[in-house]
Amino acid sequence: MNPRQWACGVAMGAVLGCGAASAGEAGDRPLQIEHENTTYLVNGDGSYVESREIAIKVLKESALESAKDASITYSTSIQKADVVAAYTLKANGKKIEVPAGNFQVNTRSGQDGESPIYSDQTTLTVVFPELAVGDTTVFSYRLTASKPMFDGHFSIIRSYSPATYYGDLRVIVDAPESLVAQHQAWQMKEVAKRPANGRKVVEWTWRNREPVDPESLRDSTYNVERYPGYAYSTFSSYAQIAQAYGGPANAKAVPDERIRTLADEIAGDATEPREIAKRLYEWVSAQISYAGNCIGLGAVVPRDLSVVLDNRMGDCKDHATLLQALLTAKGIDSTQALINAGETYTLPKVPVASMVNHVITYIPSLDLYADSTAATVPFGSLPPNAAGKPVLLVAGHRDDAKTPALQAGQDWQHMKTVLRIQPDGSVKGTLQLKLNGRLAVAARNQFRNMDRADADKLVKRYFQQSGLKAQGTLVYEDPKPLLEHFTLDASFDVEQMIPVPGGMEVEPWFISLAPVSGIVGRNLSSDEQAAGESSCGGILSDEEYLFEFPETMRIAALPSNLSLEQSGVAYTATYRQEANRIHVKRTLNDRTPGPVCSAEYNASYSQLMRKIMPDLRSQIIYLEKEAP
Repeated sequence: MNPRQWACGVAMGAVLGCGAASAGEAGDRPLQIEHENTTYLVNGDGSYVESREIAIKVLKESALESAKDASITYSTSIQKADVVAAYTLKANGKKIEVPAGNFQVNTRSGQDGESPIYSDQTTLTVVFPELAVGDTTVFSYRLTASKPMFDGHFSIIRSYSPATYYGDLRVIVDAPESLVAQHQAWQMKEVAKRPANGRKVVEWTWRNREPVDPESLRDSTYNVERYPGYAYSTFSSYAQIAQAYGGPANAKAVPDERIRTLADEIAGDATEPREIAKRLYEWVSAQISYAGNCIGLGAVVPRDLSVVLDNRMGDCKDHATLLQALLTAKGIDSTQALINAGETYTLPKVPVASMVNHVITYIPSLDLYADSTAATVPFGSLPPNAAGKPVLLVAGHRDDAKTPALQAGQDWQHMKTVLRIQPDGSVKGTLQLKLNGRLAVAARNQFRNMDRADADKLVKRYFQQSGLKAQGTLVYEDPKPLLEHFTLDASFDVEQMIPVPGGMEVEPWFISLAPVSGIVGRNLSSDEQAAGESSCGGILSDEEYLFEFPETMRIAALPSNLSLEQSGVAYTATYRQEANRIHVKRTLNDRTPGPVCSAEYNASYSQLMRKIMPDLRSQIIYLEKEAP
C-alpha cells in the first residue's frame, strides 16, 4: 500500500540512465538537461540506427560525481555502438574532448571467441575530463542494430519525468513509407512532416523548463501514458507481438526422447492432469536455476532445451519452454504468456514489444497460470508482481486476458502468545504462529535455507539483539514443500525482560511476519505529501495475547477497546481483565481487492491507519502491590 516515488521509464535499446534527473527551482537543481536529440533511422526489415546527443549542465558540486560519466549498454551480437562526440564544454566556451584513456568497455563474452551462454551485453562508458560546476557534458553516440528485436518489426516507447529539467527535447523516427506503423504521443508536440523520397518522418518535441517537485510524483505504479512520452510501432496488435515471439518459442518446445523420458520420471505414478502438471512445475522450479536476459533486444528466442538441461539454468523463456515441452510430453496442452514483471498493470494503446518483459505458462484445461522462475511459489499461485496483469497468450490470444488478482482473504497470519510474567520481570512465554498465502511462502523460504543448528539458536539470538538473555525452543513443519501454509511453535524464557513496575505496549514478542503494528506503520503517508497510485492487496493479521501477572503485581490501567471500519478494512482491539490475567485480541482485516489502488483510496487508507496508531502505542500499566 505504501506509495513509492515515480521512476523514469526506459526505451528499448540503449538508454542513458536516470542520473540526469533533477527538479525544483533552478537554485535547487544539481544539474539539468540542456538538450536531448534522438533519431531512429529505420530500415524495411526493422533494423535501425539510433543516434542520440545529450547535453547535461552541472549546477552544483553535489552533481559532479553522477555527471562525470555516461554509458551505453547494448547487445554485442546484433548491435554496434560508436561514440560520435564526447566532450566537456567549459563555462567559458572551451571544449575539452574525452581522451582515449577515458573510455571503458565492459563486455560479457564467451571463451575463445564463443558467444556467452546467457548475456552478450556490452557497456561502453566515457568519463568527462576537467568537469566543474557550470560546465556541460556533451555525449553523442550512434547505435546500429543489424537485427530488430522481432524480424520485420520496429517498436519503441519512452516517457520522461516531469520533475526533470529539459531545455529542449526532440525525437525523430524516420522509416520507409512502405513500413506500416502507428504512433502516439502524450504531452508532446508532434511536428507535421510530409513523406519524401519514399520515407515517412514523425517528429515530437517537448521542453520542461519549469519541472515539478519530484515529491509530487507519488505514483509507484508505472503507466507510460501518465507522463510526457511517445510510442511508435509496426505491430498492428498485441496478438501480433505474441505471434512473433511464439513462432520460435513453440519450435523449441517440441519434446524429444530426452524430454519424454524426463517427463515420465518426474510424473512418476501421478495420473491426474493437475498432479502431473504440479510435479513438472515443481521440478523445473527446483532444478532449473533462473539466470540471464528474459525478454529484450537479442534475447527473444529460447535456448535449445538440451542446453538448458545440461546447464540446469535458464531465463524466463527457457523455463516456460521447458515446462511447455514437459507438459506436452504428458499430453497436457499449455501455452506461453508474455507479461510485464514490473509495476505496470496497463498496456498502452500502441502495441510495443518492450512493454512485456517476462514469460510465464498458462494451462487452459486447468485455467491456471504458473511462473516456474519464482522458485518458492506453490503450483497454482503466482508471485505478487505477476498477479492481476494483462498477458499476451501465444496460443488462444484474447485482448482481455489477465492473470488472476490476489484473492482477498488468501494472505493471513494468526498469532497466539501466552506470557507468564515473573515478579522480577522475567518472562516465560509461548508462541503459536499460523501463516497462509504469501506469508507462508516467505516463511518457508526463510526456514528452507536455515540449518537446524541455526534454528535451535534462533530464540537465544533473537532476544540477544535487544541485550537480553534467553533460552527456548522452536518447532516448525518441514519448510521444503511448496505449500501456501506454514505453522511454527516457540517457547522462550527471557531473564528480566520488562521493568517492574512499568508499562508495556502490546506487540509481538517473537517472530511475526505480519504484525499489525508493522502493517499500520508502513502505510502511514506524510501529512505533507499526498499518497499516489500504487500496487496493493489485502491481508489479515490476527493477534491474540494472554498476559499472566504474578500476585505481587496489580494492573493499574488498560487501553480502551476500539473498533474501526472503512472501505473494506476493519480493525478491532479488545482488552479484558480477569484478576491478574489480561486477554488482548487485535485484528486487522484488510480486504482491499487490488491489484492497483488509486491515490484517493491510499489517502483514505492512510487516514484509517492514523486512527489505529494511538491504540498500538497505548500501554498496559502494572505496579507492585504495597506490602500489607
